[in-house]
Amino acid sequence: MTAEDRFLWLEDVEGEAALAWVGERNAETAAALATDPGFEALRDELREVLDDADRIPYTTRRGAHLYNFWRDADRPKGVWRRTTLEQYRKDDPAWEVLLDVDELAAREGEEWVWAGARVRYPDYGRALVLLSRDGSDAVVVREFDLGALAFVPGDDGGFHVAEAKTRIGWIDEDTVFLGTDCGPGSLTDSGYPRTVRRWRRGTPVTDAEVVYEAETGDVSASGWHDPTPGYERDFVSRHTDFFHDELHLLADGDRLVKIEAPDDAGKYAYRQWLIVTPKSPWLGHPAGSLLAFGFDAFLAGDRTAQVLFAPDESTALAGHSWTRHHLVLETLVDVATRIEVLTPGADGWSRRPLADVPPLSSVTVTDTDPDVSDEYFLNVDGFLQPSTLRYGHIGADSEPIKQAPARFDARGLSVRQFFATSADGTRVPYFVVGPADQEGPGPALLYGYGGFRDQQTPGYSPLTGRAWLARGGTYAVANIRGGSEYGPAWHQAALGANRVRAFEDFAAVAADLTARGITTPDRLGITGASNGGLLMGAMLVRHPELFGAVVAKVPLLDMLRYHRLLAGASWIAEYGDPDSEADRPHLEDLSPYHNLRADRPYPPLLLMTSTRDDRVHPGHARKAAARLRELGHRVLFHENTGGGHGGASDNEQAAANHALAYTFLWRHLGGRAGRAD
Repeated sequence: MTAEDRFLWLEDVEGEAALAWVGERNAETAAALATDPGFEALRDELREVLDDADRIPYTTRRGAHLYNFWRDADRPKGVWRRTTLEQYRKDDPAWEVLLDVDELAAREGEEWVWAGARVRYPDYGRALVLLSRDGSDAVVVREFDLGALAFVPGDDGGFHVAEAKTRIGWIDEDTVFLGTDCGPGSLTDSGYPRTVRRWRRGTPVTDAEVVYEAETGDVSASGWHDPTPGYERDFVSRHTDFFHDELHLLADGDRLVKIEAPDDAGKYAYRQWLIVTPKSPWLGHPAGSLLAFGFDAFLAGDRTAQVLFAPDESTALAGHSWTRHHLVLETLVDVATRIEVLTPGADGWSRRPLADVPPLSSVTVTDTDPDVSDEYFLNVDGFLQPSTLRYGHIGADSEPIKQAPARFDARGLSVRQFFATSADGTRVPYFVVGPADQEGPGPALLYGYGGFRDQQTPGYSPLTGRAWLARGGTYAVANIRGGSEYGPAWHQAALGANRVRAFEDFAAVAADLTARGITTPDRLGITGASNGGLLMGAMLVRHPELFGAVVAKVPLLDMLRYHRLLAGASWIAEYGDPDSEADRPHLEDLSPYHNLRADRPYPPLLLMTSTRDDRVHPGHARKAAARLRELGHRVLFHENTGGGHGGASDNEQAAANHALAYTFLWRHLGGRAGRAD
């Protein structure tokens, strides 16, 4: 199906005919799934997990306070709040509520969803609050007074920005860097800011001085101020595509000084250093390294690097965080986390382990205080291990400061790691969580993503635990190419025309689950979202014989028009350009929408999307459902009217969506949603 698309009308997001069609499909899905005897009980269980008052309230330090955004049953839209470390150590901290989003939404008659805040440094007296309408990526920005606990009116000089995919950050108390929709020519083809403006308090946005401008065909432009005492600097950048950017120091007189590191490398300044993570070999260092240069020396032409991390065939960089005097390094060894502390000294950087990590678990630095201290917060969890949040200072012992409760019965369950062999001979790791003494094949659910350098590491999910594991299912996670579990090469192996490698990897894991006797094709379900939704569509059309049910959430499915829909143009570096003669053939071959056939026996499919998703257009899922129906196949479709790319704007919506998906999976893979055996 390439010549004519009879379902283009479903791309009209708010069109009367399109929404009427959505309403009919939603009603069909509700009749099929929400009437299941176990649906309501499952939905209520999942809502209980999402509203759990005992879950860990993760924080971000800003000066003397720890800030947190919190939702629960009484505050479904949530509250922005803060406390002190002394209070946070307590089982029941005293929180100061800064902004009640439920109250704001009710007062203004808008379905506001919290989208974050930029607190001003170093006084922490004001914040730029970002609010989304019903979960979309586009936001409105309002300045908030943290002393008065009120928005600063625009007519009093407050910074207010109309709805757009805005980027904004403080320079000083009266100035911000701003990228937003200022009319024709101010956005890129991807819908992101094309200009960086210096906006002064009390002046119109349209009068803000343009200090940098990207090309229309770029993905975006951005600017930011580094307020580190003694190292105050301004930077601007342009992302030419999703994986390439140019970084410039904005010197005196707004003179641009390009940082001559590779465009495909991560790069930023921290105090006296320039930190670079090359994605291709550079200066004799392998892709995936972490390199430190003297910032001023680098600008003067010195390319002498201190190697903070060098990868090998099984070890990759997972992340890093700064404290005042140290660098905390997170690495993956066959997708298992390791963490250590690096300290600069006269003779180079020394290193030592920071914490022991249990096997097949994950550890993540959730926050540090790099301007002031060597404080850190460290989260440790695993598939069957609820999160423990540890607090400490580098050089001293850490202590558990918060412990999440177990929210499903993990007795008799185990975690194992296996390796499948893909079509080209590549070993692909995957995790399996399920009964330790399983007798014969049972229902299994396999998750995958495989794109945009995303890493799939072990983590505790009360939703998966309650809805799937505690009811007798096995859960598996595939670490397929397209991610970065083994560094840049693991991602690059599945780019463009090689996207099929990710599909082959996932199919190999599915086949391996069956070969090991863990499940059978008719009892194996698969699920994925966004780029993972593309993976689900690919599995549907390429390997329908391997699966018993498919759930694709906010999926990307039309690979010949994706670049013309919302933010799609920003992903050309990942998939290829449908308007290019060189790329179009492989995109046509990859596109699930264009490879649906009447004579293929597809497994049952549930497509889920959101009307307010302004990242992956809901037309992808709508058109695929319509085409499948036309061809006579089984398909259910559910479109949440709010929620954005996350699919839900509050816990009630999220619980209902998850309950629909798991009810669908249990129905087709064995059992009912209400069963707990």
